[in-house]
Amino acid sequence: MKVAEADILIVPGYGDSGDGHWQTRWEQRLSTARRVEQADWNNPVLDHWTARIVREVSVATRPVVFIAHSLGVPSVLHALPRLGPNIAGAFFVAPPDLSDASRMPEGLTAFGPYPTERLPFPAITIASRNDPYCAFETAERLTESWGSLLIDAGESGHLNTESGHGPWPEGTMVFAEFLSRLQAPLLH
Repeated sequence: MKVAEADILIVPGYGDSGDGHWQTRWEQRLSTARRVEQADWNNPVLDHWTARIVREVSVATRPVVFIAHSLGVPSVLHALPRLGPNIAGAFFVAPPDLSDASRMPEGLTAFGPYPTERLPFPAITIASRNDPYCAFETAERLTESWGSLLIDAGESGHLNTESGHGPWPEGTMVFAEFLSRLQAPLLH
């Protein structure tokens, strides 16, 4: 699949992805990408966040590919039962551990627990071994249940601007390879 053949939905996490964040840079470079805007990035409510995702998928004119970071990952997963068959794939980065309140800002564990059903489309999950919001072993367990390919990012923090991942060229290469292998879903 090529960029022009997909609606690429950028799904940031808590606090949004600022100007220097790789998600913002990718949104600016990928011609069919758009951000799933949330009404309140700093006081997330699961039902509101998933409703925005459902709305964005409903207006998509091409197969959808998600690029979700942090709290965006569980938001996408919780929206799945309401999305229909138009999802071609998902690129998940740094999913947080929603079961560990000591790792999460207050109130964000309400986005858990994660759905653990096998995903009906291809997915890649990139996780770091020193992400302050998720132990690598938790990311391994989650991605195995989803049937997602797990990519070990080594000691890369939360894979955000604060951990030095503004441009993130390695992520760009992995996403380009992932996208090239996707096929449009069969719609019935």
